[in-house]
Amino acid sequence: MLNETTLTTLPTGVQALPYRRETVGRGIVHFGVGNFFRAHEAWYVNQCLGLPGQAQWGIVGVGLNGGPRGEAKARQFQQQDCLYSLTEVAADGARTVSIIGALREYLLAPADPEAVLDRLADPETRIVSMTITEGGYNIDEETGLFRLDEAGVSADLAHPRRPATVFGYVVEGLRRRREAGTPPFTVLSCDNLRSNGHVAHTAFVGYARALDPDLADWIEANVTFPCSMVDRITPGVDRATRQALNEASGLDDDLPVLAEDFSQWVLEDNFCNGRPALEKAGVQFVDDVAGYEQVKVRMLNAGHVLLGAAGLLLGYRYAHEAVADADLERLVNAYWTQDAMPQIDAPAGFDLDAYRRRLLSRFSNQAVADTLLRICSDGASKVRVFWTDTVRRSLDSGHDLGRIAFGIAAYLEMLRGRDEKGESYAPLEPTLDADDMALVNDGNLAAALALPAFDGWRDMDATALDAAVVKARRAIRECGVRAVMQNL
Repeated sequence: MLNETTLTTLPTGVQALPYRRETVGRGIVHFGVGNFFRAHEAWYVNQCLGLPGQAQWGIVGVGLNGGPRGEAKARQFQQQDCLYSLTEVAADGARTVSIIGALREYLLAPADPEAVLDRLADPETRIVSMTITEGGYNIDEETGLFRLDEAGVSADLAHPRRPATVFGYVVEGLRRRREAGTPPFTVLSCDNLRSNGHVAHTAFVGYARALDPDLADWIEANVTFPCSMVDRITPGVDRATRQALNEASGLDDDLPVLAEDFSQWVLEDNFCNGRPALEKAGVQFVDDVAGYEQVKVRMLNAGHVLLGAAGLLLGYRYAHEAVADADLERLVNAYWTQDAMPQIDAPAGFDLDAYRRRLLSRFSNQAVADTLLRICSDGASKVRVFWTDTVRRSLDSGHDLGRIAFGIAAYLEMLRGRDEKGESYAPLEPTLDADDMALVNDGNLAAALALPAFDGWRDMDATALDAAVVKARRAIRECGVRAVMQNL
C-alpha cells in the first residue's frame, strides 16, 4: 500500500515528492475531497510546496458525508497517510505519474465535528477552499438569495455550535476566530460556476446574517471571496481503472487519480490572509475572471453536455467515442462556431478558434476514458449554468435556435435512461425528484420545460424556443438522433 513508508521505494518512472513531507504545515482546509480537487488544486499546491518559503500551505481535507461510503473513504486516506498518485495522460498516450503529498490530513466531519471546527479556528488555517458542486451553494435561482429553508441549513441555524453543512462549519469557524481575535481566512470556491466567489459570498454571508447580523457584518468587512475559473478533465476511477493505473505505475495505490495533461486555473488575487505562490505553479492571476469563465463555461462545459446527451442516446459511453462520430463532431463544432463563439465576450487577445481546436483534442483523449454519464451528471444544474448565457443572447438577438433546441431536447430525452439501441443507463441527477422525472416522462413533451434547469431564461419570451424543443424531442423519437442532427 502507498504510504509514507513506501515513499523511499517508488517504482522507476514515478515522480517523488519535491519536498520533505514532515516540514509541510496545514494552511488550507478543503471541503469536498473528490478526484477533481486532487488533480487540480492539490496538484498546484503540491508544486508550490517544493518552493522556498512555501511549506506552510499543506491541505487538510474534510468530508461532510458519513455513512459506509464516507467512512470507507476516510479510512483509505488515513491508511495511505493521505498520499496518492496522479497519472496525467496526453492525447497521444504519453503519461507521467507523480506522488501528491499536499493533503496532510483527512477529517470526516460527522465522525469528529469538533476536530473540523478546531482546524478552522486554528490561526495556521489561512484559506478555506471547496469543491461542493455547481448546485451545492443553496441559492434560490429566482431570488438570487441563500435559501434558509433547506433542512440542513435550518438545523444548523437552530444548533450553530454543532453544524453539519459547509455553511455552518465555515461560519462557526469564523465566529470562533473573531471571538479569539484571530485574523479571518479566505473563502475560495473552486467549483465550476460563473462568478463562484460572488456566489460563495452570497451563500456564506446569507447564512451568517440569518444567524448573527453582527457576525455577518464582520465577515463582509474582513473575509474575501476570490472568483476563480478551474479546468481539468478528471474522470472517475472505478475498480478496473484503479487496477490498470497501478499495473502501469507499479504502485499499490487504493486512491489513484487520472487526469488529462491539460490544466488551467485563473484566479483573482484577493486573499485576506496570504496565499501560496501559485503563479509559480502555472496559475494565472487576473483582475477579472469573468471573460475566462465565459469562454470555458460556454464552450467546454456546454459542448460537453451537448456531446454527452446526444452521444448517450446514440449508444456511446465515452467522450472520445462520441467526438470520433463525424455527425457529433460536426454538431459540436457548429454549436461552438455559430452559436457560442460569436456571442462570447472573450478576454483581449484570446484566440477562441485555437481554444476550440484544443477542446477537440482534449475530448478525443482515449486514455482519459471520460464517461458521458459523468459529463452529464447533475445536468439540471449544469444546463442552467453552462447554457443560460448563450440561450439568453440568442433569444435577445433573434439568433437561430435550432442547435440550442436540439441540445435541450437531447438532454431531456437522455434523462429517460435508454439509448436508441435499447440499452439502459442510469443518469445521475441529485437535484431532480420523482415529480421532476414525471415531467420528463410526461406524454406532453412540453411539460419538462418547467424543470428548474431552464429557469435561467424563464423571464424572457421563449415561446419559439419551447416549440423548437418539443419539435426536436418528437423528431428524435420518430426519426432518431442522427437524422435530426444531420438537418441542423
